[in-house]
Amino acid sequence: MKKIALPYPLALAFLCILLVAGCAKKPVPAPLTTGSAPSAENAVSAGSASGVQESGVKEAQVGEQAAVKEKTPVAGLELIHFDFDQFTLSSEARDALAANANVLKGNQGLRVRIAGYCDNRGSDEYNLALGERRAKAARDYMVSLGVAPDRLETVSYGEEMPLDPASTPAAWAKNRRDEFKVLN
Repeated sequence: MKKIALPYPLALAFLCILLVAGCAKKPVPAPLTTGSAPSAENAVSAGSASGVQESGVKEAQVGEQAAVKEKTPVAGLELIHFDFDQFTLSSEARDALAANANVLKGNQGLRVRIAGYCDNRGSDEYNLALGERRAKAARDYMVSLGVAPDRLETVSYGEEMPLDPASTPAAWAKNRRDEFKVLN
């Protein structure tokens, strides 16, 4: 029986091409605009959204589903802030959540992801748990206002993706937040 010699260099080149093509970065989609001038918070949020695309491993670690695409926040969906080491809702946060609930009630097709964030003090595990409690507190309050629970999902990013990376009290206050992102 005659053996057919496989051209090893050709096979190796083919495998390298497959490897490179399979690992190529996908382009980051441009953020959607609402037609008005972006506020400082929206500009910062858009910047942190691009950070999400660049750090896909972090998304996988917190249970992100690749099939669900996030969009930029809808006009009217406000982020809320928390006190240090707290997940209780302030009166300002309740007012913002009531406004967010009204937006969702007026747009029955919208599904929203509530993302909880923390400042960079504390361990990674603690901050992920605190971020989850913050997101669930907002979700539970919006459900109590009449938003269907199946339209809201929660995720915690802990101290990842800060709005302000500085280690100052003002930066920490900005980073202790919940953000609301439309999923559909």
